[in-house]
Amino acid sequence: MSRGTELDHGLADVGVEPSLGEIGLSSFIPYLLNRISSSWNMELQDPLRRQKLNTVRMRTLAVLTIKNGLSIKELIQLTVIEQSTLSRALDALENQGMIERIASEDDRRVRTIHITEDGRASFARLWPDMHREYQDMLAGIDEDERLALIQTLHKILKNFGIREPGK
Repeated sequence: MSRGTELDHGLADVGVEPSLGEIGLSSFIPYLLNRISSSWNMELQDPLRRQKLNTVRMRTLAVLTIKNGLSIKELIQLTVIEQSTLSRALDALENQGMIERIASEDDRRVRTIHITEDGRASFARLWPDMHREYQDMLAGIDEDERLALIQTLHKILKNFGIREPGK
């Protein structure tokens, strides 16, 4: 394989890393993922404000609608939110009546986080906007491409040692 071909794939000969300029922003996957994530979050700002939420609180409610009764550690892993930021979000969600912290029956020092009916209702009101943005984001991408993208993203997560939730 020639060096030119390797650079086309964002790879270089062993010990000779290409510069970011050689790879290019339009081919640098972390940059693209960050732009997608930031664009997604920006598109949801108005619907989030209407529900008195922000991105962190929305992600927390989204996870809890699927997997309720999680520990802080589990929530950190699934929401990909730093502990101090998540703690502030949980305080706010609790004050809004959207979550409750319940002491574990096994260890009273451990609290699990549970979404309330108000939290479910708030997320349910937000979901149509989220789903519309999701559909818009995938416009022009056929089912095979979407599935291939999902598989590729899971491989990248695996490379970081991150397992799929529930596995």
